[in-house]
Amino acid sequence: MKRNLLFTLVAFFVALTLVGCKQSTPKSNMQYRPLGNTGLSVSEISIGCGGFEKLDSAASLELMTLALDSGMNYIDIYDANPKTRSNIGYALQGRRDEMIIQGHIGTIFKDGQHCRTRDVAEAKAGFEDLLARLHTDHIEVGMIHITDSHQEWDELEGSPFLEYVMQLKQEGKIKHIGVSSHNAEVALRAAKSGWIEVIMFSLNPAFDRLRGGAIPWDEGAMDNLQGGIDPVRVELYDYCATHHIGITVMKTFGGGGRLLDAKTSPLGVAYTPEQCIAYCLAKPCISTCILGVDNLEELKADLHWLQATEQEKDYTLVEKREVASVGGDCTYCNHCSPCAVGIPIAKVNELLDKAELNGVTPELQEQYDALPHHAGECTHCGSCLSRCPFQVDIPSRMDRAKAVFGK
Repeated sequence: MKRNLLFTLVAFFVALTLVGCKQSTPKSNMQYRPLGNTGLSVSEISIGCGGFEKLDSAASLELMTLALDSGMNYIDIYDANPKTRSNIGYALQGRRDEMIIQGHIGTIFKDGQHCRTRDVAEAKAGFEDLLARLHTDHIEVGMIHITDSHQEWDELEGSPFLEYVMQLKQEGKIKHIGVSSHNAEVALRAAKSGWIEVIMFSLNPAFDRLRGGAIPWDEGAMDNLQGGIDPVRVELYDYCATHHIGITVMKTFGGGGRLLDAKTSPLGVAYTPEQCIAYCLAKPCISTCILGVDNLEELKADLHWLQATEQEKDYTLVEKREVASVGGDCTYCNHCSPCAVGIPIAKVNELLDKAELNGVTPELQEQYDALPHHAGECTHCGSCLSRCPFQVDIPSRMDRAKAVFGK
């Protein structure tokens, strides 16, 4: 009887050991990198928030589950849309501790549209809404939302807005301070400030060829791409690597996936997702590439990175192609909002680009018809132009969309 009891106990502890081994087995072959000096370790590829606006709660849970189960542990949440935030919060319930959240400070949802603000009261309301909808009392990285000019950086330093951000860190509501920018000179100033720990920066094979502090959508910028990486960007990358400031990459595929199609690529040639990711991760300062996905199938396609061969990742195969001249492209970032008459400008531009590339399909027409306001309602007031950091000729695009979709 004692022997039977002994065998039972041995079997029990063996079972526990096996279970423990199974739980300690990596979920995937995801690789991780330090996020600068923050002490955080983040997955090489991570997930953006844009697609969650288009999903219901069940689909959001399915998307988040696949991301987490595949080893993704970092998410960027710039969008202030309540649906986006609520869907992410729902999808993270029970697994919050598995995800490092990069949330933006200075984003609000006003008159049905995503907006940027430096007003402290508005920023506070927007941030508290973010925490509430995510069912959390803190986020790991508090990202100061979009600083693209020297004037904006000058206005930020010593401002009540910055004091509010510092207060959030003191209270533990954010653990680390970051800033997002499309301008290499401004990003470099942020890196050298001494208080920025993480920089969200637009980086890909095309944007690296821009010179000086130009952002990709400055008028004529893409008409003057040159060979080799811009020296300012080289200094930014070297400084961040040397001083251990983490860079999280946005626009990995060129904004809206432009680099993935030769017809839309500023370089005139198509890169693969794997080549774009490999290009960014080749820089020691890069912590993670944030990938925008609209649905489960897109996420599955991006996760091919985990099985990609070295040949599939070889971006040098397209590095020597001749640069094409393209400029003034919309990347659907929503910085132009709010529209005076409520047109969802970014969505209209996205549907227009798809229609002009492949024709107006019934699905595209249905999506356009379902919008609360249409391009034909544009009054050409020009208010959106002052907010667009990329010099997109929005009124003319609204005219084109009206012609394409009929209203």
